[in-house]
Amino acid sequence: MNRFYGTGVAMVTPFQPDGQVDYSALERLINHLIEGGVEYLVSLGTTGESATLSKDEKKQVFAFTAKTVNKRVALVAGIAGNNTLEVVAEIKAFDTTGYDAILSASPHYNKPTQEGIYQHYKAIAEASPLPVILYNVPSRTGTSVSAETTVRLAKEFKNIIGIKEASGNFDLMNQLMRDKPEDFLLISGDDPITLPMVAMGGVGVISVTGNALPKQVSDMVRLCLAGDFKGAQAGNYSLIEFTRLMFAEGSPAGVKTALKQLGVCGDTLRLPLVQVSEATAGKIAEQIELIG
Repeated sequence: MNRFYGTGVAMVTPFQPDGQVDYSALERLINHLIEGGVEYLVSLGTTGESATLSKDEKKQVFAFTAKTVNKRVALVAGIAGNNTLEVVAEIKAFDTTGYDAILSASPHYNKPTQEGIYQHYKAIAEASPLPVILYNVPSRTGTSVSAETTVRLAKEFKNIIGIKEASGNFDLMNQLMRDKPEDFLLISGDDPITLPMVAMGGVGVISVTGNALPKQVSDMVRLCLAGDFKGAQAGNYSLIEFTRLMFAEGSPAGVKTALKQLGVCGDTLRLPLVQVSEATAGKIAEQIELIG
C-alpha cells in the first residue's frame, strides 16, 4: 500500500479536435507526469471524462495506459457507476495487466442509504481481483459515505485499502482517522485541502492540478509527508489561485486548458462539458507564467 503514498494524478483523457481519443497526447501526458515525479496514476476517473467513453474506448485506453506506463509507477483503474451489477461485471471482465488497484466512486444519482452504499462496495470487494480504493465525492454523487460505513467496509474487507475523500467534511475525516484500521489509507480527493489532510494523518492526494503541475504538487506533498509543513506551505500557497482556476468553470476544462498551454495535449472535451472562457484561459496562462 506504500505505492499509494504521495501524489497520484487523476489523468485527463486527451481528445483530438474531432472528439476521438488522442493516444499520442495521452502518451505525452503519461510521460509528463512520471517525469514530474508523481507516485502513481489513475486512469479513467471522473477527471478522465469516463462517463462519455464507450466500453470499447475504455478498454483501449486502459490497455494503452498500462503499456505506456510499463510499471514505472503504480497504476489505478477508475471503475464505477450507479448500477452495481454492471460495475461488478465490468470489474470481473477487466484486464488487470499493469494495474495495481481499482478506484470506485460511490453510486451517483440513485442516492442510496448507507446500507445501500455498504452493499454496493461489498459486491465490488467480493468481485475485485485487485485492491479497492473507495471514493467519497458527495458534490457529484448526491450522497456522502459516512465514516461509520467506511470503517465498516475497511474492517470487513481486507482488499478495501483506502478512500479518496473529497467531502471536505473534517468532522467525518477526524472520526474516520480515529476509528479506521491502522493500515487503511486516507487520501485527499480535493487539491486545496491536501496539506491539512496529511497533517491529520492522510497519505497524500489524487490530484487534478497535478496533471499540469506534477512536480509542484508532488514536491509539496512529499514535504508534508516528511512532516515539514512549514516548508510545504510556500508551495501550497503558490498553487492556491492556479488550483481555483482549475475548477472555476468545471473540471477537467480548466486543467485541459493548462495542458494545452503547456503543450502536452489539446483542450477538447466531450459534451456536456465545454471549454473555459477566454477570460479564464488568460488567467490560467498568467498563473502558469507566475508559477514558472
